[in-house]
Amino acid sequence: MIKVSVFYPNTTGSTFDMPYYLNKHLPMVRQKLGAAVKGTSVEHGLGGAQAGSPPVYLVMGHLLFDSVEAFQQAWGPHAEAIVGDVPNYTNIQPTIQVSEVKL
Repeated sequence: MIKVSVFYPNTTGSTFDMPYYLNKHLPMVRQKLGAAVKGTSVEHGLGGAQAGSPPVYLVMGHLLFDSVEAFQQAWGPHAEAIVGDVPNYTNIQPTIQVSEVKL
């Protein structure tokens, strides 16, 4: 199983429209990537390791795929539209990581 994670760092002046992300962006992503997406999850950061410290990431979004190839085939034709929607919900430059789920 492959997990594609999109990290939105919590920086000074960051904005993030969670209702838009959950109700418009993610449904659009799921529709465009189709059956290749095996699951999704979203995490909203609450704090860091030290009590009262801010979260490192404001939001983390995760998509599951059977393989890197399945992700690449689904993503390629729609990358421009998906990335083009980012300014509609945040001013944060996201970081993407592709990982192999081990457990």
